[in-house]
Amino acid sequence: MRPKKHTGSSREKIYIYGKHALVEALTSTPHIIRKVFLASDAADKELRTLLEKHAIPTTPLAAGKSKEMVGRDATHQGIIAVMDPTALLISLDTFLATLDTAKNPAIAILGEVQDPHNVGAIIRSAAAFGLSAVLIPEHHQAGVTGVVVKTSAGMAFRIPLVSIGNVNTTLKILKEKGFWVYGLAMHGTATLNEEKFDTPSAFIIGNEGAGIREKTLESCDVTLSIPMHPRTESLNAAVSAAVVFYEWSKRHPEAP
Repeated sequence: MRPKKHTGSSREKIYIYGKHALVEALTSTPHIIRKVFLASDAADKELRTLLEKHAIPTTPLAAGKSKEMVGRDATHQGIIAVMDPTALLISLDTFLATLDTAKNPAIAILGEVQDPHNVGAIIRSAAAFGLSAVLIPEHHQAGVTGVVVKTSAGMAFRIPLVSIGNVNTTLKILKEKGFWVYGLAMHGTATLNEEKFDTPSAFIIGNEGAGIREKTLESCDVTLSIPMHPRTESLNAAVSAAVVFYEWSKRHPEAP
């Protein structure tokens, strides 16, 4: 999957492909699907039923068109959908209005994560381990693209994705709501196995190379490191996030 631009518009057009991804989208968030291109023998009864139920327009997938849309190597199964990524995102106010902080939820905050594969993997892990949302800044950050959706294995349709502006401003709002802010860092002030996670938790995952910005680190209540064998210097952003989310979920078995 790859992002393309609408002609004459700043809105991004995202193609998602394959039956699994489209069925997941139509089941969880049908409003994000704008149009579906289908090969003549592609759609089975389940898919056609969902398309009809949600009145999604379809058009034949012309020979050679798939390569132009999603590339030569994509396994699309004759099914390519146009998705509006902005429809997948909700505002911070909308999310917080429905969040019960008394249950000590956890959220992930992306801090200039540039690789869409990492973004997708973080979304997948957040959904798998019971986090309540993934917060995605509007700037200096890989957004929701086809690669992100594909890497998330459909979880981008299952967990709230929240659009935020400035990360530090968002942290102030979260702290007012009772969140304890953790920054994932190689040399943290606390190790993962020391934390009880007995308050609402916000985990910040920083840039793959530079880590979390200095100003954002100053806003963290705790910088959190992962104990590991001395032969290994670090883990990548998505793996670090998965380890931390798993450890949080062990303290909150009701969450998943």
